[in-house]
Amino acid sequence: MIPNPTQFKRDVAREVHNTTQRKNLKHVTGLIRERRNAAFAAIEDGEGLREIGKAIKQESLSRLPELLEQLESNLTRKGIQVHWAETTDQANQIVLEICRRRGITQVIKGKSMVSEEMELNPFLAGHGIEAIEADLGEFIVQLAEKPPSHIIAPAIHLNKEQIAELFEEKLGEPYTVNIEEMTAMARRVLRGKFQSAGMGVTGVNFAIADTGTIALVENEGNGRMVTSVPPVHVALMGLEKVIAHIADLPPLIRLLCRSATGQSISTYFNWISYPRRPEEKDGPEEVHLVILDNGRSTIYADAELRETLDCIRCGACLNICPVYSRIGGYSYSSIYMGPIGKILTPQMAGLETAGHLTGASTLCGACVEVCPVKIPIPNLLLRLRQEANQPTAAGKEIVKGAGSKRSSGEAMVWAGWKVLHSRPAAYLALTRLAGLAGGLLPQRVGPLKQWSKFRKPPRPAKRTLHQLLKERPHS
Repeated sequence: MIPNPTQFKRDVAREVHNTTQRKNLKHVTGLIRERRNAAFAAIEDGEGLREIGKAIKQESLSRLPELLEQLESNLTRKGIQVHWAETTDQANQIVLEICRRRGITQVIKGKSMVSEEMELNPFLAGHGIEAIEADLGEFIVQLAEKPPSHIIAPAIHLNKEQIAELFEEKLGEPYTVNIEEMTAMARRVLRGKFQSAGMGVTGVNFAIADTGTIALVENEGNGRMVTSVPPVHVALMGLEKVIAHIADLPPLIRLLCRSATGQSISTYFNWISYPRRPEEKDGPEEVHLVILDNGRSTIYADAELRETLDCIRCGACLNICPVYSRIGGYSYSSIYMGPIGKILTPQMAGLETAGHLTGASTLCGACVEVCPVKIPIPNLLLRLRQEANQPTAAGKEIVKGAGSKRSSGEAMVWAGWKVLHSRPAAYLALTRLAGLAGGLLPQRVGPLKQWSKFRKPPRPAKRTLHQLLKERPHS
């Protein structure tokens, strides 16, 4: 549930005073940034690689309907069942129907942001099916009964002492802050779940249209277990994850690994092309791919906002963002947080619901500097802010809720500003009056109250620039 603007401000105020969380975020995001910078510095032309990545994504999006059809055809030919879901409700029903047909009561999951969009875990729980997260970070936040607070590092807001306390409380394990021992605790719990689960669920990093291949990138090996041990594998992807050619994959993998964790390559790279064939000893009997829209086609219909769909979910923009590092992921109360969330969530949920998130930015542009595919996030934020306050943008209404944040009071202020600045005599008279009355103006009321809480209140100059220029001696 995305909070209204008032609740959002309260959530931010609460999280920004969570000093332990801020310390944790500063430490981990700083470490990831250093690794990311070192990884890009180690290659010959990092900027060139980013340009290639952007070109690949834009070319794929320009052919999106064609590539999705090609992907479906090639996957179906290989025995992988493809399902289309316009909404998250439809996607959940597809997964549930597979579970019911196979008599599945336990699901083991790899990392998947689309499953978070679907709220798949609580949905399955409501139908008597247990869903267990196998990714260590996801497993930790599941124990804490919380959603991920970061796209790549779900438990980034917790330190080892907090995780040790969680394991002691939820797993009954002895308290220890030894990382290897804590990892072994999680492994003991999860190993049996891999064996007993009837279904494995994963996300999709990239889906290659011309070969009919699902690509998964991971570091822990849980993805390989999830996709090979249970008899059924269900992969969930947003429709923007398709790319045209197998040759497009290496540049994107180089960008993803360096941007996400500062690695030149991840520990595990999984290719899913077939269900188990007769001559093979392991692998799932069934493989399903669920392709989710959930507002993406509306984003795709707008030539400017379409760049939102270039995102490869590396999380680099979160790691560099001065706002995210101070308020954390839970302030947003949305699946996608940080800079990418501020442009993606308002488009998916509607500006009337999440338009206030576009204002939670300094527009510093740091996110663009690190984005592996150069998404112009500040430009898109400005576009969405404009659309939230105007019924139409660029001549047509694209984003759901366009104009929903329009304020008649603000409109009157800007109308007055226009009149004032188009009449020099009126402008000159008002600025002179403001200069004379500057010391009498209230400094800590209305819009100035929050500003002056941390800054020196602005005061109109006693003399205008024109006056100063006239008084300047001529040389």
